Amino acid sequence: GFRYYVVGSCEFNSSKLNDIEYTQSYYYNKLEYIRFSSSVGKFVGYTEHGIKNAERWNNGQEVISRRAEKERYCLNNVGNEVKSALTKS
Repeated sequence: GFRYYVVGSCEFNSSKLNDIEYTQSYYYNKLEYIRFSSSVGKFVGYTEHGIKNAERWNNGQEVISRRAEKERYCLNNVGNEVKSALTKS
């Protein structure tokens, strides 16, 4: 069968919001076809199907909700990770 999956990640150097990058990648059969990056601020397509979806999603509510994920998802979790790392070092 075919495999479809989505991977979200937060990359950070500190717990400050400006130092955090949120990405969400969409895969089909191990091929990444579209990605949202908070540093770019929009979806980018890597295949023909991904490019069509990126254009549609960038003009809709999907891009607005993804932009909020950096603060909602990453900021809270990164703060916990930084505190945990500092207490162990």
